[in-house]
Amino acid sequence: MEYTELIQQSERYLQNAEDALKNAGRENGYFKDAKYVKSACGTAYLAALMATDAFLAKYGKKVPDKKGRRHADNYRELLSKMNKKMLNSFNTTYYVLHLNGYYEGVLNVKIIRTGFKAVEEILELTKK
Repeated sequence: MEYTELIQQSERYLQNAEDALKNAGRENGYFKDAKYVKSACGTAYLAALMATDAFLAKYGKKVPDKKGRRHADNYRELLSKMNKKMLNSFNTTYYVLHLNGYYEGVLNVKIIRTGFKAVEEILELTKK
């Protein structure tokens, strides 16, 4: 995919993730339905990956495939040499959305919102 298409897809995925969170319901600062939260976190993390790919493509870089998969460490290695703010936002999406939200099922609204804000930061930095 090219830069513009990656940005559009990333924004679409992020919107889909936001829509999924609306179905999770809230009570006392926690989402009520883990199924929707996990789905939303996985989709938002994919949005972050696409936006990060667009950011790298803008500078002529690409994360090398390692046995058919791109690993978060490969992203970190490239981003650490390019833009620390982007690296911090990427790390936030990885730990909050991918590991805590998707795999661990964290339901705390503030924590999950932090991950979503990091995706928005990645998109902003990519569009600059």
